[in-house]
Amino acid sequence: MACLSIDSVSKFFGGHKALDDVTFSVNEGELVGLIGPNGSGKTTLLNILSGYLSADSGDIVLDGRPITGLRPEALARLGVLRMFQLTRVFPRMSVLDNLLVTGSALGLPEAEADGRARELIEDLTLTRMMHLDAGQLSGGQRKLLEFGSCFMVPPRIALLDEPFAAVHPTMKEIMAGVIRRRHAAGQTFLLVSHDMPVIVELCPRAICMNAGAVIADEKTRAVLTDPVVIEAYLGEAAA
Repeated sequence: MACLSIDSVSKFFGGHKALDDVTFSVNEGELVGLIGPNGSGKTTLLNILSGYLSADSGDIVLDGRPITGLRPEALARLGVLRMFQLTRVFPRMSVLDNLLVTGSALGLPEAEADGRARELIEDLTLTRMMHLDAGQLSGGQRKLLEFGSCFMVPPRIALLDEPFAAVHPTMKEIMAGVIRRRHAAGQTFLLVSHDMPVIVELCPRAICMNAGAVIADEKTRAVLTDPVVIEAYLGEAAA
């Protein structure tokens, strides 16, 4: 059953068509990789799915309910949780308080939010930093913290935008381990990444975009060996 359905979504910025009739669905419990060269429209699509941009046309449906045009806070309460490419945390709040704020915004009672936050902090190996201001963390640790905020309430779908970019291999493996375990438990993910080895390892299915359009959607290894995909990434050099 489809968790998220995207039907003919388009977006213009002036005369530039950033998204061109994008159509695909993500089924319940799937872990789907969203790949493509820079400027292909991946982050624009995630911005629309999470309510930070509005589509110019097309429809988005979550669990059979139209969600096109809803604000980010409304989508978050419906379970559409987003990790950004550029990390967003509260630098003058502790690691624990960052997660508690997320829990409060999502409607968790204080005691439940505290317990959930401490479980996530342990899972992300941030226990020793729990009471440090987030601004004192390394870039990779801040990414882990923002990643953790996506799971204060189990999301219907987690939208992860380049979670592994510029992250130490140890922290990348921590995030990948959390994704593996949660996927095995039935969590649904849409994962944007340029890290092809990680996409191959984690994602049974991949969707490739180029120039705002979907050019391939099938098993990950088949997508990565598709001549159209190779040409999109490498251009004439692939010939």
